[in-house]
Amino acid sequence: MSRINMTKIKHESDIRGAGNLAIDAITGITDLVEAMHHKIVSVGGILGRPNQTRTTGITGMVYRNIRTVSGLVGNGIDLLLKQFSSLLGEKCSSPEREVVLAALNGVLGDHLALRNNPLAIPMQFRRNGVPLAIDDQFFDKAVQQSNGKIVLMVHGSCMNDLQWNSQGHDHGGALARDRGYLPVYLHYNTGLHISQNGREFADLIEVLLNQLPQSAELVIIAHSMGGLVSRSACHYGKAAGHSWLNHLQKIVFLGTPHHGAPWERAGNWIDTILEISPYSAPFSRLGKIRSAGITDLRYGNILDEDWTGRDRFECSGDHRSPVPLPDDLQCYTIAATTSNNLTTLSDQLAGDGLVTINSALGRHKNDDLNLLFPETHQWIARDMNHMDLLNQPEVYETIKKMAGKWRPLNNVSIAAAKKSSQFNQWSKRVCFSLIFNGRCVR
Repeated sequence: MSRINMTKIKHESDIRGAGNLAIDAITGITDLVEAMHHKIVSVGGILGRPNQTRTTGITGMVYRNIRTVSGLVGNGIDLLLKQFSSLLGEKCSSPEREVVLAALNGVLGDHLALRNNPLAIPMQFRRNGVPLAIDDQFFDKAVQQSNGKIVLMVHGSCMNDLQWNSQGHDHGGALARDRGYLPVYLHYNTGLHISQNGREFADLIEVLLNQLPQSAELVIIAHSMGGLVSRSACHYGKAAGHSWLNHLQKIVFLGTPHHGAPWERAGNWIDTILEISPYSAPFSRLGKIRSAGITDLRYGNILDEDWTGRDRFECSGDHRSPVPLPDDLQCYTIAATTSNNLTTLSDQLAGDGLVTINSALGRHKNDDLNLLFPETHQWIARDMNHMDLLNQPEVYETIKKMAGKWRPLNNVSIAAAKKSSQFNQWSKRVCFSLIFNGRCVR
C-alpha cells in the first residue's frame, strides 16, 4: 500500500468548528432543561400532548440570558481566531482526526452544513487522503496507464475514504493490482440527505469525466449507505442528461440497506414512545440528535420526494417512490450474515448486525420496490458482520470476479458516447477495434 499523504488543515478551522458546536450543544441542553423545568411546574396528567411553550417570568429570563451569553461567547471565539489565525498555522490531518470527523458528520453533518461549520466535510474525490486535482499531470498519466479503467469507491455512513483500508486491505488498491483499475475515492458528509449527496455525486462524476485525457470505463464499489448514494446519483444523473452514465459499466453493492436498516426504525419507535408523556417528551430531543442521512436509512430514501414536506422523526411508514436498478447496467450485491446456519429465520434476524439479508439483496414484499437482482449477481457472506465486508478475502475474491466481468460496448452505448465530449479522443483508439458483432476488443 502507498503511504497516506494527508491533506493540510488549519488549526483555526478545527478550533472554530469545535467552539461553534460546543455553543450549539449548550443552547440545546438549555432548551432541554427549560422544557423539563416547565413540565415539572405545570399542572397536568402523566399522559397527554406535550406543551412546548417556554418558561416565563424570572425563570424564563434566566434561560434567555444563558442563550444570549452562549451566543456572545461564540462570537468572541470567532473574533479571537480571526486575529490569531496566522499564528495558529497549519498542520497535516491524521487518520485519527479523519475518523472522528467522519463520525461527527455522520451524526450531525446536516447541522454542521446548515451552520456553515468548518467541520462539515465537503464532497470531493480523494486519493491517499488528498483532494484529487483533476488537471494534475500525474493523475492524467495514471488514467492513461489504467487505459481509462476507473473504480469509484463510495464509503458508508459515519465513515471516510481512508477506511476502505481495513486491516491492511483495500478493495480499491487490490483491484488496481489485480485488474488494472485506477481507484478514486469519494469523501462526503454522510449526515446530509442521501438524495442531496446523490445529486452532488452525479455532478462530480460528470466534471471528472469531462476533464479526463481519454474515455473512461467506470465501475462503482459502494459500501452500506454508499450504495444508496450511488443509486441516487444514477437517478439524478439520468434526469440531468449526464454523459457519465454511458461509461458506467457496473455497480457492486456491499451490505447496502436498499430497504432500510432495522436499528433506525427501532430508534424512531423510541422517539414515539418518549413523546407519549409530556414529562418524557423533552428527552425525545436526545433521540433526535441524528442526522438526515441517518433517518434516510430507516427505509432507504434516495429521492427528494421521499422526505420533502415530512417530519423525518414522525413514525409514518414507508413513503418511498419506487426506483428500479438502472437500465443497461450490471448491478451486483453482496449481503452478509453473522450466522453460520443456513436457515431463513437466523438469516433475517441476524443479518450483518446492521442490515438484514433481504434489505441488502434488494428483496421486498412490494413488487414495485423489489430491485430484482439476478440470482447470479447475488452473494451471501456467512459468519461475517457489516464491517467484515471491507476486508475479508472471500469478499474481495467475489468483488474481483464481479468487477472483472467485461461488459462489451453495444451499439447504443457507442451512439451515446459519440455525443459526449470525450468521443473525439476516444474514437481513434476504439473504432478500429470494433468487429461486426459490436464487441470492443481490448
